[in-house]
Amino acid sequence: MSAKELTGKTPDQLRDQLVALKKEAFNLRFQQATNQLENTARMRVVRREVARIKTVLGQKAAEAAK
Repeated sequence: MSAKELTGKTPDQLRDQLVALKKEAFNLRFQQATNQLENTARMRVVRREVARIKTVLGQKAAEAAK
């Protein structure tokens, strides 16, 4: 998901998506630990999406504080 798509969402939607991605990251780490992870690239994608969402949430918080 691109940053432009994320800026159009509300902070509540972003937080919900962040929770879902963190759960997915946990599951991927668990699969990796048990040698069941098939798509190792997905871990990188999830980490980057989490970072994008956190960045957009920070920008929105900074705008609201002005």
